[in-house]
Amino acid sequence: MTRREDKGNLGLAHLSGYQLMWILVTFDLPVETRKQRAAATKFRLFLLDQGFEMSQFSNYLRFCNGKEQFEAYARKIEANLPQWGDIYIFQFTDRQYENIVRFSDQRRRRSRKNPEQMALF
Repeated sequence: MTRREDKGNLGLAHLSGYQLMWILVTFDLPVETRKQRAAATKFRLFLLDQGFEMSQFSNYLRFCNGKEQFEAYARKIEANLPQWGDIYIFQFTDRQYENIVRFSDQRRRRSRKNPEQMALF
């Protein structure tokens, strides 16, 4: 099988770890009033409905297959911003994700294995 045939058979095989992206949404939302708490909860539920995974209470991650999909998610998030608080959207490549250093309970942990891209779609 030639390299070109192999790419055609695998669909997304032509995408490299430098083209595949991760989205990290991190936020600091006020929760002093009932209305603010409701808005913060609504925003977190929106992220979960969009396929994001909670990494920490105010940090949500999602895999995407490139800059176009990243931009689409950024627009959806912008359309659902709560009235108060700060929200940041970071993008980084799959290769950069592999190099994340994680500590838990004062011990260095293995970085999480990147999900199989076909399992996400």
